[in-house]
Amino acid sequence: MTELLFASYVAVFGVSAAACFAGLTRVGHVEDPDTRRGLTALLIASGVWAAAQVGFLVLPSERLQVAVYAVGLVFGLATVGAWLYFCSAYTGRSLHRNSLLRRIAVGAYLAVVALKVTNPMHGLYFATQPATTPFPHLAVEHQVVHWLVMGLAYLLAGIGYFVLFEFLAKTGADTKPLLALVGVTGLPVLADVVGGSTTFLLEITYESVGVAAFAVGVLFVYLELFQRVQLAGDADDAVVFLTDDDHVRDANAEAVTLFPALAGATGRPLADVVPAAADALDSGEVLEREMGDDRRFLRVDTTPFTYGGTRVGRMVVVSDVTTEERHRREIERQNERLDRFASVVSHDLRNPLNVATGRLELEREQRDSEHLAAVARALDRMDDLITGVLLLAREGADIGDQTRLSLRALAEHAWDSVAADGSTLVVDDDVSFVGDEDRVVQVLENLFRNAVEHGSRTADSQAPRDAAERGRPDVTVRVGALPDASGFYVEDDGAGIPAPDRDDVFDVGWSSSESTGIGLAIIHTIADAHGWTIDVTEAVFDEDDQPGARFEIRDVELAENATPAADEA
Repeated sequence: MTELLFASYVAVFGVSAAACFAGLTRVGHVEDPDTRRGLTALLIASGVWAAAQVGFLVLPSERLQVAVYAVGLVFGLATVGAWLYFCSAYTGRSLHRNSLLRRIAVGAYLAVVALKVTNPMHGLYFATQPATTPFPHLAVEHQVVHWLVMGLAYLLAGIGYFVLFEFLAKTGADTKPLLALVGVTGLPVLADVVGGSTTFLLEITYESVGVAAFAVGVLFVYLELFQRVQLAGDADDAVVFLTDDDHVRDANAEAVTLFPALAGATGRPLADVVPAAADALDSGEVLEREMGDDRRFLRVDTTPFTYGGTRVGRMVVVSDVTTEERHRREIERQNERLDRFASVVSHDLRNPLNVATGRLELEREQRDSEHLAAVARALDRMDDLITGVLLLAREGADIGDQTRLSLRALAEHAWDSVAADGSTLVVDDDVSFVGDEDRVVQVLENLFRNAVEHGSRTADSQAPRDAAERGRPDVTVRVGALPDASGFYVEDDGAGIPAPDRDDVFDVGWSSSESTGIGLAIIHTIADAHGWTIDVTEAVFDEDDQPGARFEIRDVELAENATPAADEA
C-alpha cells in the first residue's frame, strides 16, 4: 500500500509535467500573441514545477531533494506572474503591458527567489526532516516567510481567477466547459490546505496539477471554443459564430441582446433565426432595426474563423453605424438638392439669359451704344456667375477615387491650360501625395489663373476667359513642398492679397474687382473635401519687391518625401 501511494504521487506529478510540456506543442495554435505568450510561460513554469516535485520524491540524496525542491519553489512562484499575464491578455486587458507593474513584479519575484535559494543559510523559508508517514520521504516544514509569500501568491492568483470568471460570464457565449476548466485549475489549492493542516496529504504544493488539467482541456479539447470566446468577449459589437454552411455555432451577450432569437439557437441556420441579418450579410446593405423609439442602422461584416490554420466557419460582427449612416444619408439628400439646384440654374436661368444675349446681338447689329455695351458686359458677368455657381455646387459633392499623384506632373499639366506669354512656372520641389487627380488639377488651375489674370489681387479664378487676354504676362508662379512635409504651396510675385482681406478670400462672393468671387471658394471646397486646410499668406521673391500671394495647403497625405528640384515650365 505504501509503495502504491508513493507511486501515485510520482505518477500524478509526472503526468502533470508531461501534460504541460505536451501542451507546448499545441500552444502555437492560439492566435492572439499575448495570450499565447502568457500561456507558454505558464506551461513551462508549471511543467518544471511538477517535474521538480517528481525529483523531490524520487532522488536518493537529501541534498539533491532540497535543491530540486527549491527549484520547484522558484518556478512555482513564476507561475503566478505567468497566470496573471495570461488572464490579462485573454480578457482583453492591458495590465500585462504596463511597464511599471512589470518592473515591480520582477523586482518582487527576484527578492523572494533570493530568499528561497539562500534558505539553507537562514532557514526562514522551509525546513526538512525525514518522515515515514504515509511513506518514507523528506518532510517539508514551511516557515512563516513561506506562508506570507503563499498568501500573497494566492491573492494575486485569485485576482486572475476573478477577471477570468467575469470575462467568461459576461460574453454570453457557451462558456460552461471553460468555466469548469478554470475551476479545476483552482482545486489543488484545497490540496495545499489539507496538506498543510493534516497528515492526510504531503505538505507540498499541488497547483501544477491544476495547470496541467487546464492545459489538456484548453489545448487538446476546447481550443476552438477557447479562441471563439476570446474573440467574442473582446468585441464591443455583437458577434455571431457560424459554421461554413451558416448554421449558428455561438453568439456573445451583445448579439443575444440585439437579436433575442439567437438564445438557444445553436445548430440552426442563421436565415431561420435572424433572417434580416442573413439578408444583410448576403447583400452587404445596412440593416435597419427599430430599438424602442429609435431606429438604428447596423452594418453586418464577416471574416473567416480558423482553427489550427484551417477555416472552420466565419465570425459575423454586427456594428452600430447609426451616426455614420445618418450622416451619409444627409449628404445624399444635400447632393440631391444641389443637383436639382444645378438643373434649375443651368436650364431655367441660362435659357432666358441666352435669349437676352441673342436679342442684344441683333440689336447691336442695328445700332450700338455705350448703354448696349454695358448690357453686354452685364450679361457676360451673369454668364460667369452661373458658370461659377454651377461649379461650386458640383464641387460640394464627394471627391472621386484618390490615387498617388506627383505635384510636378500635375502643376505642369495645369499650367498648360493657364499660362500666358511671358508668365513662368517654377517647380521648387516635387512631392508625391494622395488625392483626386481631376480635383487637384482644378485647384492648381484656379490658383495659377488667379495669379496670371489678377496678380493674386482678386478671388476670381474661374471666369472662362483666356488668361493671355487679361493676365499679367510677367507673373512668376512657384510651386513646392512645405518645409514641414505637411503639404505644398503655390505662390506668385504679383500684387498679393492685403492682410485684412486674407480671412475672407475663400468666402463666396469676395472679390476686389468686378469678378464673380467664386474661384477661391471652389478651391477651398475641394481642399476641404480632401480633408486638407488652405491658408493664404504673403510670398517674398525679392526683398525689394512687394510681397505676392502664397497659398499653403496642409494636412495632405504624402506618399513620399519631397525631392529637391528647380525646374521651370
